[in-house]
Formats: sequence, C-alpha cells, structure tokens
Amino acid sequence: MVPDKVKQDTRLGDPLRRRAFLGGSIAVAAAATSLAGATTADAATSTGLKAGAGRAAIDIPSSLLPLDGFTTVHDDLYVRILLLDNGSRPVALAVLDLTSISAEAIAAMRTTIARASGVATADIVVTVTHTFSAPHVQATTASAAAARYVQQITRATSAAIAAAVKGLKPARVGFGTGVCDVNVNRDVRTADGWWLGTGEAGSSDKSVGVTRLDDLDGDPIAVLIDYSVQSSVMMESIMASGDLPITADLAGAAVQHVEKQYGGDAVGFFLVGSCGDQSPAFRSKRYAIDKDRKWSQIDARDAGWLLLTVQGERLGTEAVRVSETIKTSGGSAGSALRLLTDSVTVGTVAEGHPTGPTKTYDFTANGTADVPVWILQVGNGAFVGVEPELSTDTALAIKKHSPFPHTAVMSMLEGGAKNMAEAQSYARITYEAMDSRYAQGSAETVAAKIGAMLHSLRD
Repeated sequence: MVPDKVKQDTRLGDPLRRRAFLGGSIAVAAAATSLAGATTADAATSTGLKAGAGRAAIDIPSSLLPLDGFTTVHDDLYVRILLLDNGSRPVALAVLDLTSISAEAIAAMRTTIARASGVATADIVVTVTHTFSAPHVQATTASAAAARYVQQITRATSAAIAAAVKGLKPARVGFGTGVCDVNVNRDVRTADGWWLGTGEAGSSDKSVGVTRLDDLDGDPIAVLIDYSVQSSVMMESIMASGDLPITADLAGAAVQHVEKQYGGDAVGFFLVGSCGDQSPAFRSKRYAIDKDRKWSQIDARDAGWLLLTVQGERLGTEAVRVSETIKTSGGSAGSALRLLTDSVTVGTVAEGHPTGPTKTYDFTANGTADVPVWILQVGNGAFVGVEPELSTDTALAIKKHSPFPHTAVMSMLEGGAKNMAEAQSYARITYEAMDSRYAQGSAETVAAKIGAMLHSLRD
C-alpha cells in the first residue's frame, strides 16, 4: 500500500537529490490536511510587481573536452535567471540547459544568486531543460575537469543574476496558450513488451503555455515557454567525424528563436513539462519498429541538425505567436507573488536500468521517499514543479483540476530525478515504470497533493 503521509519540507534551501489524479475527495482531503505546515514565501502586501531577467553562456573551453564523452560544442548551454519582486519577498527562478545538475552545484548557484540579489536561498527555484546532449554535472571531487565545469556554471550564474538585478524594473504579466505538434508519446508495443519509439496513439499534451512579462512601456522582459518534451533530438547521435556534440537541443533552439524575434532584449525560458513519456517527434538517433514489432535503432548523424532546427523553429514560432496575443496586466491581480513549498511521502521500489522491453518485471516495494513540491504563483498563473519526470496523464489531470486559469506543470526541479510514471505504465511495464524508484500510485498521490496546494492559494 502506498503511504500518503505528507510532511513539511524544511530543506528547500539545502541541496537535494538528483535525478487517475485526485483519486477522489478522500485523497484531496488527505492532502489538504498538511497545508497548514507548508512553507510559503508570501508577498501579499505588495507595492507592484518588478521583474528582471538575465542569461549567460556556460563557457566550455576546448581544454575541458572530452567531458563526459562529449568531444565538441555545437551551440552554447545557458544559465537563465528570472528575478521577481513585489516589495515584500523576492523570488528567483534559474533555468539551465543541462540534463541534470548536482546538489553541490545547486548549492553554489544558490549562494551566488543570494549574494547578488538578496533573495533568500529558500526562495531560489532551480530547474533544467533536460537536454540529453550536455555533460552530466558530477561532484567536484570526481576530477579536475568536473570541478572546472561546476566553476564555469557558477560563473555563468553570476553573470546572469547580475544582468537580472541590473534590469529589475516595474513589470506586468500575462498568459496565453497555443498548440504545437513537435512532441510524441514514446511508448510503443513491441513483440517483447513495451519499449521506446513513436507512440502516435499514446497520450500527448500539445499545448504550449506562454507567460510574458513586460515593462510598463509594453516591451518584453521575459517570455516563458512550458512544453511537454524531452530535449533529445540529438541524444547519442554520433557525427560522421566521430564527434559527440554538446547542444542545448530542442529547448535551446526554441528559446533562441524567441529571443531572436525580440531582438535579444527579452530573455526566453524553457520550462520542461511532463517529459517522462514524451520525446521529439523526429530524432536523429531513433527507434524503428518493423511489421513484426521488432525494434532497432537508426542514426541520422549530421543530418539530425536539420531535424533540430525545424522542430525548434516550429515550437519557437508558436511561442512567439502566442506571446504576441498576450495582454499583460498589473495592479493587485498582476502583482501577486507567492512561493509555496511542501512534500509528500510515497512508496519506493528498486530503481531499474532497462535495456530492452520485457513482459515481466518485479516492482517490489522497498521503502518510502519524500517528494518535494514547489508552486510559484505569479499574478493569475501558477507554476507547479517536482523533481521527477512526470508523465502526460498526470500533468493533464493537474491542469484540469487547477483553480488557476494558467497552470504550468514542470518536471526536473532541484536537479531532477528519474521517472514517476502513472498507473498504466506499471500495467504495461514501460520504460518509465522500470526506470523509476517510485512505486505505483506515487504519481496519483503527488497529483492530489498538488491539487490541494493549488486550491489553498485560491482560498
């Protein structure tokens, strides 16, 4: 039986680990009972919203390569920081073009951001775009190269927060939603069980959530894109030269398109949504399923860059189109700024390392784990975040039951954790279910908790 005890998370400022919603009114009520103990950064007594945004490339010199198997840099990885303040208690959101990030590096980032901005470490939210074509951030004790890599990330963080602080100004916020078909469910049925591929009939959230922050003259300060996809177009694709390139991949291409359209004055942010079961529709190194349901892999190599360019442009174009329809607003509604944090205890299983499909698997329970939850309210919108990679059905249910007209669901906060699959994945024995330390029912328990937290902000 999955535990549903909910605990207050008192560790938000400390380094944390890496890597059927609302199952009824009883589940909601159980989750709601813990909200009195949740940690809230509440700026209800505001003097008007202010926003500042900054970005800086993570310098990866040739002397650092090869790093984690990567041999060359195709395009830069960035640290982007959004600073928000309404006169009471500022909040910062840091988004990095990385697969994941270590607790040690997050702690260094938080210290850097706090010193430069005055934001409390507990009010700094860190997440990644989940590009698979970036070196993993290892402990600084692992090697001299690993230590230097963390140093470069910290330097970029320092430059990004300095730009955000310098650009902090009165702001207005608005929201919009579009549609873009560059993601696809990656669960497919093979002769040997469920595996990875192009699952056209599977659940997939095509919505593009866009948040725009303007200055009082109506010029964009920041454009945030929330979309459900892994940035894995070029994942493990080896070039004809033999190189394995570093790239910000789909998230980076989409954001760069947005920033280019606004002349570089606005900073674009990619918030990865329910990425657990979603991949780009077209990947360079991809899985193919034949008529007998046998699977294989094919690598387009250098030709994969065209797939990345086209899909990034398509997603970025839709984000800009939606952004241009948004009418930002200020006043009391637009200046609401709250960061609500809590955690929920779920069951765990032994984390698997799937290498192929199977029709049998042991999901034996082996304990419990606390799953932190973050909710950032900005104006009339809510940004919900957790460490694990959520699946589409979980995120869709959270959005459906949210009392906010705009709700962005985010995976991979606090450096990220592996998949938290929904019930159907366990029944099918999908990659997401096997590649997880969370027991069946965890996603539904977390979704119920998030629902109760969202409603508490509206009470």
